[in-house]
Order: sequence, then C-alpha cells, then structure tokens
Amino acid sequence: MEKRQLGAGGPEVPVICLGGNVYGWTLAEADAFRQFDAALDLGLNFIDTADVYSRWAPGHTGGESETIIGKWFAKSGRRKDVILATKVGMDMGDGRKGLKPAYIRQAVEDSLRRLQTEHIDVYQAHKDDEETPLAESLGAFDELMKQGKVRYIGASNYSGARLAEALETSRKNGLTSYISLQPHYNLVEREQFESELLPVVQKYRLGVIPYFSLAAGFLSGKYRGKQDTEKAARGAMVQKYLNDWGFGVIAALDEVARDKDATPARVALAWLIAQPGITAPIASATNNKQLNDLAEAANLKLDRESIEKLNEVSWRKVGANA
Repeated sequence: MEKRQLGAGGPEVPVICLGGNVYGWTLAEADAFRQFDAALDLGLNFIDTADVYSRWAPGHTGGESETIIGKWFAKSGRRKDVILATKVGMDMGDGRKGLKPAYIRQAVEDSLRRLQTEHIDVYQAHKDDEETPLAESLGAFDELMKQGKVRYIGASNYSGARLAEALETSRKNGLTSYISLQPHYNLVEREQFESELLPVVQKYRLGVIPYFSLAAGFLSGKYRGKQDTEKAARGAMVQKYLNDWGFGVIAALDEVARDKDATPARVALAWLIAQPGITAPIASATNNKQLNDLAEAANLKLDRESIEKLNEVSWRKVGANA
C-alpha cells in the first residue's frame, strides 16, 4: 500500500487512516479485535482515535475506543506495528476539557493507561482552546515529547488563522510544532479546507488526515432517502445532504464507480487521496466489506476526467453558500 510522510519530519503512514470512533459504539470489542488483525494484514496500520470516543453513546463516559485498542495491544503484542494517533481537548465531563497544561498532562496519562502503551505516536489537540494561550498548550506538548510519551503532535478543528498562529508560536518560542491537521473535509464539505486551511497546510508543510471522509456514510451511497436514515446510528448527520444537490453528487460517484469497477465509497476516498495537501483520509469500518473498501480505495487511481466530474458536481452547492 502506498505510504506518505505525515508532515515535514513525521512518520510514513498508509494513505488511509482507520477511524476509531466506532470501537465500543457500533463495533463490539471482539469484532474490533478481528478488524485490527485484518486491517494490519491489509496494510492499514494507521489508527486514529480520541479520549472522548464514544461519550455520546448512552451509558458511555468516554475512553471506550482507547480501552478496546489497548486491550488488543495487550492481547496481540502488536503495538510496534501500529502508528497510533489519539486526541485531547473535547469535553469529558466534570470540567475535563480544553488545552490547559495541567489538563493535557492528566489526559495523556489517562490515554496511555487506557491504550496500555508507553507512548502515543501522534497526539492531537482535538479542537482549539482560545481561553488558553497557545504557548502554554504547546509548551505542555513539548514537555510530553521530551519525556518520550508523545512522538509528534497535531491539530484538529482549528481555523486557518489560529493554525498559522499556533505554528508561528512554536517557531518563535522554540517549541515543538504541529506536524498534522485533522479537518472536516470530503466531497460535500469542501469550502473551509480548500479556501482557508489548505494555504496554511502548504506553507508549513503539514500532513492532513481529514475526518468524516465519507460524510458519515452518505458518500458510500447507502442513504438514498430519508427512510434509510431512520434507524442508522449516524442517520441524523446525513439528512442535510438528502436533496437534489446531494443526490447529484451520489449519481456522479455511481457513474465513476461503474466506470472503474469500484464502489462509491472507494471513489470518494480516492478523490480525497488525490487532492492537494492530503496525506491520509480517515474512515471507519464496521464489517469486512467496508474494511476491504478502505484498502481498495488506497489502490484506486482516478483519472483527471473523473476528478473534474466530481469537483464540478460537488462544488456548486458549496460555492452557492460562500
């Protein structure tokens, strides 16, 4: 499987990142264990999770995904084969949130314990914390790297201006710097990344691992009407795409997929892989077919005509909302 460097000086990673938000939520522990084994056999050894996954599910408190990954590490002994990314900063309850140095120090210990590992390969600020000076947060991350608990740091959900400010803060203060960005970016969510974030990414040579690469499943083509969303775990997230424009994007994906003997999901991911600045789209799987789709997407090379067809049909709505 093709690999790309995650930012300047970062690790080499496969061009698809396995999303960990499903572990302990829509994928049970035993099934997750089987998926990890199968994923590594397919060359998918880059896994992204977060401390907050899956606090939103009834009865969950956060940490469920990290805990399952940690149990698999302990059982399989394959920690060394995985490039592991997790995140800090989202609300974990009881005031546990943000990027204050004391909280970062506490949160990383909690994640390391759940993950049953001595280090995190890419530790990411899950969202910007404007109440905490950037130099303080970056100083805490710098300390973790010097201690060997974290190898690289990344950012997620930052605006272009704040991302650039953070990178300049690291440079001016001699602190470790973000090597990667995790933005919301896919065929039906293009404007913010392409207009605001891409220039910063390219200037500072960051790696990019976009989340919701399949728009919560919409770009897989499985939601063809409102009735398809009613019992789905992420059904509410895709309803805003259930209109003439959204179905036009799906029709174009279907057309390219037929031409390439592929699936809409593979095509949507291959489109992302082909975009400027992108290192590895994040996508999750809950069954073997979906996992194989991720691996096959990494090998699908779209021609210029197919990319332009998808560009045109997906940009119209975004441009209209600019």
